[in-house]
Amino acid sequence: MKQSHIAIAVIGAIVVGAVGYLIGVEVTGRGPSTAVTEAAVKEYLENNPELLAPATPEPTVVAGLSDQQKREVETTIRSHLIANPEIIRDAMEEFQRRQEEAEREAQMAAIEVNKDLLFSSERQVVLGNPDGDVTIVEFFDYNCGFCRRALDDMKRLIEEDENLRVVLKEFPVLGEGSVEAAQVSIAVSLVAPDKIEEFHEALLTQPGQVNGAIAIAVAEEFGIDTDALLEQIDADEVDDTLTEVFTLANELSLTGTPSYVLASDVVIGAVGYDALRDRILTARHNCETTVC
Repeated sequence: MKQSHIAIAVIGAIVVGAVGYLIGVEVTGRGPSTAVTEAAVKEYLENNPELLAPATPEPTVVAGLSDQQKREVETTIRSHLIANPEIIRDAMEEFQRRQEEAEREAQMAAIEVNKDLLFSSERQVVLGNPDGDVTIVEFFDYNCGFCRRALDDMKRLIEEDENLRVVLKEFPVLGEGSVEAAQVSIAVSLVAPDKIEEFHEALLTQPGQVNGAIAIAVAEEFGIDTDALLEQIDADEVDDTLTEVFTLANELSLTGTPSYVLASDVVIGAVGYDALRDRILTARHNCETTVC
């Protein structure tokens, strides 16, 4: 085997290892800077000295070479990586692209398998046009600051799009207070479904962190019977609703709020009115069924 071919092969092995290392320390969704890449390469090589270590009597990855040839290969690898640290960056970007593509494919499959629970579950609140031609599902948490910011975007979308159907899924991931608030909200949807929209908006715009007590106080402002709420909170239906939502979120690999799901799309984060409107228009354009 030619010495240059051996060098390239070993460089590839180091790149794969360094990419895995670098991904563990870099913020997801951002390519590393040259400085970060160079530092990662250096640290990776320092943490894996056997890659550049002098030849030893034990068998090595590169067999059949003289000691001099091995040293030349090692020097070539080190020089090439230091001179071209973008190799690591480019490899990591490609690795991330493939991960995102695989995740999207898995999410689309999960949407198809779980479409009935996602879009037509009996355990959900529907805003906007209940017979709309496009449905967007929002997974939210009452203590999520980004969900609060996104409230105006959702209201505007409903106001401007008469054919939009919005499904709310309680996804309390930010602590016990969030769970308690979600339980009260589900109870409100059972006890006073005609008041759930105004309750939802009022609770989501409360200052500071909310919990069960605050949620009940908000419900009382709308004349909702507290005893009836407490009775529902202790009933199985509330827990069953939360279990259903968390199961869906797990299937879709959702880990934060807000998250939005359409018939063939998953949107993570408070992306803003324009981005959501574009996703809805795309869903409408691609719609081939009565529920999109």
